[in-house]
Amino acid sequence: METLHNELLTVEVSDLGAELQSIKDDEGKEYLWQGDDRYWGRRSPILFPIVCGLWKGTYRTEGDTYQMGRHGFARDMNFRVLKKADDRVTYVLSDTEATLRQYPYRFMLSVTYKLVENEIHVIWHVHNTDTREIHFQIGAHPAFNLPGVKEGEPIKGCLRFDRGDKIERIYGNHEGCITDDRYELEGCNGGLWAFNEESFKDGAVIIDKCQLREIEILDPQTARPAVTVSFNAPCVGIWTPYGKNAPFLCIEPWYGVHDHYEYRGQFRDKYLMNHLQPGASFMSEYIIKIGE
Repeated sequence: METLHNELLTVEVSDLGAELQSIKDDEGKEYLWQGDDRYWGRRSPILFPIVCGLWKGTYRTEGDTYQMGRHGFARDMNFRVLKKADDRVTYVLSDTEATLRQYPYRFMLSVTYKLVENEIHVIWHVHNTDTREIHFQIGAHPAFNLPGVKEGEPIKGCLRFDRGDKIERIYGNHEGCITDDRYELEGCNGGLWAFNEESFKDGAVIIDKCQLREIEILDPQTARPAVTVSFNAPCVGIWTPYGKNAPFLCIEPWYGVHDHYEYRGQFRDKYLMNHLQPGASFMSEYIIKIGE
């Protein structure tokens, strides 16, 4: 476990999955969900080299068929600390014999956490160390404690989006995959979305086509942002496990999404796939802001 701190935040990160474990403010208040198998045991896994699920758990590339579990393998692997300072840490993961059996590409994935005042900057860097083009998806899955909601109570809350007009969503619950259909996000008014347990009866709320760039979780007592997630990703998922009254909400910037229902095409042609030529790199960042 590595600890980062400045005058406003203290953050802990695990070598396993390079996963955020804790985000506390200067008064010791915890903002990150602490994991509980009764609801969801993880806290902030990194999704790589796929986001969400494959049709029947398989995909086709380079003339062969492979199997890979939901969200890929990075979240369950030990990363190595490359650099460390009081307010930042960089982790790195490279291909192994085990990864090559389910993902036949060589890569180096680095993840940096950097504190800037009351913000956590999460920086992804994917480098193609192979001799051929590689294809990948990457995403975040941080879970935040819902302000004003106690364990066992019905969940409810309000999000503020950086967009005030109509927002369209897609569903990812067609045997774990998506379709081309899009639907207006119900209950969204002027950029505010009041949600409750029933808002997630169809699984994650998935918003693609770069419709959003920032989502705030509002404190019900003050109507001010408790947590803000900013991103440039083409897709974002909003999720809490339906039917459990789990007192947390995930806001998940994604460079990728589920397979389409009954998808039998090539891995490289999946919706929201990223491609790198040999020696090339992909970099992106999302930001978690605590308070205002």
